[in-house]
Amino acid sequence: MAYHNRLAQVANGVSVDNQIDQVISLGTRFVDFMSKYADMFVRPWNLYQIGIAIGLFVLAHILRAVLGPRIRAWMAARENWPKWRMRVLVIVHQRLRAIFFVALIWITILIMREATWNSRSYLLSIVGTLAFAWLVVVFATRLIKSPVLRKTVRWSAWTYVTLYVLDLVEDAEQLLDSAGFQIGDIRFSLLLLVQSLVILGVLISLARFLTKTTSNRVRNNADISPSMQVLIVKAVQIAFYGMAFYLGVRALGIDLTGLAVLSGAIGVGLGFGLQKVVSNLVSGVIILLDKSIKPGDVISLGETFGWINALGARYVSVVTRDGKEYLIPNEDLITGQVVNWSHSNEFVRLDINFGTSYTDNPHDVRRIAIEAAQSVDRVLTSRPTVCHIVGFGDSSVDYILRFWISDPTGGLTNIRGNVFLALWDAFQEHDISIPFPQREVKMLEAENVSKEADRSLPSA
Repeated sequence: MAYHNRLAQVANGVSVDNQIDQVISLGTRFVDFMSKYADMFVRPWNLYQIGIAIGLFVLAHILRAVLGPRIRAWMAARENWPKWRMRVLVIVHQRLRAIFFVALIWITILIMREATWNSRSYLLSIVGTLAFAWLVVVFATRLIKSPVLRKTVRWSAWTYVTLYVLDLVEDAEQLLDSAGFQIGDIRFSLLLLVQSLVILGVLISLARFLTKTTSNRVRNNADISPSMQVLIVKAVQIAFYGMAFYLGVRALGIDLTGLAVLSGAIGVGLGFGLQKVVSNLVSGVIILLDKSIKPGDVISLGETFGWINALGARYVSVVTRDGKEYLIPNEDLITGQVVNWSHSNEFVRLDINFGTSYTDNPHDVRRIAIEAAQSVDRVLTSRPTVCHIVGFGDSSVDYILRFWISDPTGGLTNIRGNVFLALWDAFQEHDISIPFPQREVKMLEAENVSKEADRSLPSA
C-alpha cells in the first residue's frame, strides 16, 4: 500500500513538473517571438520611415477635415442617383482618412523607390500593404448586415492579414498550438479554438446567406401557399445550418462516430422528458402540411380571436384586435376546435338580432333594415342581405339580420357596431320604435289596502 502511495506521489510530482515546463517553454517562445522582430524598429532608416508614416497619417487627417465637408455637400446634391450608389458614397466618405493615407503612402513609396534604395522604403511598404489590406477588409465586411458578426469577421481578418504580411503565420500557429492539453486522441489548444471559430463562423455565415436568399425566393413565389412557404423555409434552415455544423466539425478533425451511442441515449431521455415539446414540433409540421391555417388567417380558439402573425416550430402567434399577442401551442390547434374564418375563402356571414314594436309594419321593418345594413361600407352588396322574423316576444317582434363581409381581419365587433348604428338612424328616420320592458304600477287607497290585508290573514 505504501509502495502504491509513493508511486502516486512521484506521478503527481512529474505531472506538476511537466506543467511548469510547458508554462516556461510557452513564455520563452513568446519572448523569442517578440525579440525576433523588435530590433528592426531601432535602426535609423526604419525610424525615419516610421516618422514619415506618422506624418502621412496626420496629412491624411488634415485632408479629411478639409475635403470631407465639400465631398458631403457634393453628395447631397446628387438627388437623382440610385440608392445603392449613394450607399457606396456614404461608405467611402466614412473612410476618407484611410483612403487618403493609402494613396499618400504609396505615392511616397514609389517616389522613394525611384530616388533611393528599396531597402529604405521597406517598412513603408509593409505599412502601406497593411493599410491597403485593412481598407479592403473594411469594404468587404460591409456586406455583412449583422453588426456583431461584421465586427468579429473584420477583426479576425485584420489579425490574419497582419500576420500574413509580417510573415508571422507559422510562428503564431506554433505559439497558439503550444498552449494546449491532450485528452485521448484529441489535442485541445488555442490554435484549435481559433480554427474552429473561423471555420464554423465562415460556414454558418455562408449557410445564413444561402438560407436568406432561398427564403426570399420562396416567399416571393406566388404559386406556393403561405403554409408551404413556412415549411420550405424551415426545412432549408435546418438543412443548411446542420450541414454547416457537420462540415465544420469534420474539418476540425473531430470524429463523430464516438458520439453515436451517447446521442442515442440522450435521444431516449429527451423523448421521455420532452414529450410536450416533441408533440408541438410534430403538430407544427402537420399544420404546415395540411394547410389548415396559414399566416394572415383569422381564427377563434376559445376566448381568443385574432389573426395569425407567424407559424413557429413550437407555437402559433395570434394577434388580437387589442394588440395582445397569444402564443398558442401547436398541439392545441391540432386537438382543439378552431374556427378559421378565412380557411377556404374570405367571406364571413354575421348575424344581428333586434326587435321592434307590434305597431310597426314588419314588411317595412325588413326593407329598412336591409337598406340600412347595405349602406355600411364593409357590408357586401354582391351577396344578399336578408332579414327574417324569428318570433313574437313579450314586448316586441323579434328579427334577425344577416349580412356578409369579405375582410374578417378588419374585425367583427366594429362592423356589428356600425350596422347597429345604421339601424338606429334608419329607425329614427322612419319612426320605428324599439320597445323595452315596461311595468304598470297601481296605487290602492288605504281602505282597500286594509281589506286586502284582512283577507290575507288566516282564519282562527
